Amino acid sequence: MTTMRESISQEEWQAAAAAIARAGQTVISCHLNPDGDALGSALALQRGLENAGRGAVVSFSEPFTVPPQYRFLAGLDRLIPPARVPANADLLVCFDAGSLDRLGSLVPAFEGAATTVVVDHHASNTRFGDVNLVDPAAPASAVLCRELLRRLELPLDTEIATSLYTGLVTDTGRFQYQATTPETHLLAAELLAAGVQQYEVSKALFETNDIGYLRLAADALGRVAQVPEASLVWTSVTLADLAAHGLDMDQTEGLIDLVRTDAASDVAAVLKEQPDGAYKVSLRSKGGTNVGELATRFGGGGHAFAAGFTSELGVEATVGSVVDALTRQQAGATAARPLAR
Repeated sequence: MTTMRESISQEEWQAAAAAIARAGQTVISCHLNPDGDALGSALALQRGLENAGRGAVVSFSEPFTVPPQYRFLAGLDRLIPPARVPANADLLVCFDAGSLDRLGSLVPAFEGAATTVVVDHHASNTRFGDVNLVDPAAPASAVLCRELLRRLELPLDTEIATSLYTGLVTDTGRFQYQATTPETHLLAAELLAAGVQQYEVSKALFETNDIGYLRLAADALGRVAQVPEASLVWTSVTLADLAAHGLDMDQTEGLIDLVRTDAASDVAAVLKEQPDGAYKVSLRSKGGTNVGELATRFGGGGHAFAAGFTSELGVEATVGSVVDALTRQQAGATAARPLAR
């Protein structure tokens, strides 16, 4: 069985560990609008270094706001605003960012650092660091962070384990997604043994919603639409929806998981209107379609079964483009299958 540790070369692991071990001023970052995997991994490494007497700062791009569901995490008080991030650090380690632009306002800090290490599991990663620990088979960047901590001989404590578990449980969809492996569950067991309060984490992440979110979800699901010829189900969230229910867009992260439960469709999409008029498109597949390839065609990226992109078109035109791409992609996949005998 190929494991995460085998898919990244020993030379890459050694280079990353050496860069961290020798660095003075260290910055740890993640992609803008961080999810549980990005934020949890960054906080875990910072805590590990701090426990060893090593100073490191952790930050992410504007909008510098932690989504409500992650505010239970310890260590948030150690986050510093991006304006305070050193411009010429010895080392910058970034988690869960597939390309340089995903660092947002921290791009100059990344470019100004003497050495950069990228830790990520997106298949579309552009390997933009000096050292790249990239494994598309890993179910979460938190898995790679755990291995990095192991190689740095930085032990787990409850805070580190909780941060890593947050990344693991969110990016595997509570261990439901296709990338979940036996090793994923072994890591979860290790983290639970280190003191993670599993139900408290799950309650904060998945069982605590503002009533406005429930009402917005009802509105969005009320206009859900199927496109059978593309095996697509989709809906949209507008700025007016957010205003009507008093929400921020990051509070709608879980909506895609409701939409994707449609039994008749392989692909789910949620289009989210942005202040500049563009739409961020979240895509999920149940396994029949590589939405990562589709998202890459539109300038985005992600994983085979979870990806996204940004569209400057309106809702109908964006959906039309997705439908066209899906039907062509699915037709090509059908044509490539050998005939049954």
